[in-house]
Amino acid sequence: MLKLAMTVLWPSFLSAILAEGLFFSVFDPSDLMLVGGHVGMPPIAAYTVGFFFFWTICAIASMISMYLVRTEHTHPPF
Repeated sequence: MLKLAMTVLWPSFLSAILAEGLFFSVFDPSDLMLVGGHVGMPPIAAYTVGFFFFWTICAIASMISMYLVRTEHTHPPF
């Protein structure tokens, strides 16, 4: 189970680093806005929240990929 967790979490961690770097290279944390106003948090907090958001999204994508790879083919491919 630990090997499966690391197989999902390590690539998603690296992908989250890349996604956060690209995102915050384009957008300044002080210019981010929510529904009605500016995000009222220091930039380091925005970077942290952004990283965990990207890591979660990338981990979900990695879990879906692992699920698709590990499922048995019940029908022959087209």
